[in-house]
Amino acid sequence: MNGPANVRLDEGAVNQRILAREAVGDYRRVEQASLKQIVSLKSPEAKRVFARYFHSLQLNTHFISDITRIRLATEDVEKVEEAIRSSLVRVKDELISAIEGARLLFKNEGITAEATYDTMPLEQQVGVISSFGRRYLECLQQFDQLMPMLRTLEILEVITPAEIDRRRALFKRAVTKPPKSARALADGLRRRMDDATKRAAQQTSGSAQQNVQPPEGEATSVDPVLPDGAGATLDSSDSKTPMEVTAEKSTRSRKPRTGPPEPTQLKAT
Repeated sequence: MNGPANVRLDEGAVNQRILAREAVGDYRRVEQASLKQIVSLKSPEAKRVFARYFHSLQLNTHFISDITRIRLATEDVEKVEEAIRSSLVRVKDELISAIEGARLLFKNEGITAEATYDTMPLEQQVGVISSFGRRYLECLQQFDQLMPMLRTLEILEVITPAEIDRRRALFKRAVTKPPKSARALADGLRRRMDDATKRAAQQTSGSAQQNVQPPEGEATSVDPVLPDGAGATLDSSDSKTPMEVTAEKSTRSRKPRTGPPEPTQLKAT
């Protein structure tokens, strides 16, 4: 960038520092087509919001719209999508109203020139993968348009610095609300998916271990399982009736003794 000989101006180092401080958007698992767009942001506020929140919103809304539908009801997912969409619409309406109000002040005060930035704009090609990303990118561009207008009104003392700071913080909070809400909603749906997976696993395990009960009024006969070698110790009386066992015992008691003679019998002989 050309400038006065006694002034050193930015040549892109500011943008490099902004991008280096933020996490890299990981799209390796997003198997989806995207609409390529060139984004160009000039204000430091819009640059930092874009670097921190744009990819976060895209990835979280992709999870909500494409991943959660695998395990959750479509009606529940649509409610979350509608909440995010309504938030983006409100932010856009607020920014449009603010831009129109600043233009009205420009007209009333006879302001024809707008403040510009000496730092290089942040220009990147981004892949917009959903309508949420497209809507949020539009909000960022309007936010970037509003910031130099507020700075112009401050420089010309149309609005006090305190009022400018309040408005700047208000709009920054509004433009960062949708990605924060998307992250919170995605975390909530992720927990619900984990709970659903655990319940399904418990139901599958319980049904596998549950015994099948016989119909009412019917008995199920089960053969006893004996340990190895136990059959050799079973008495034959186990398969006889009680009367047969008693008769057999009495017959055994009446049999003559076949052992050796008593000592008295040996002496008599």
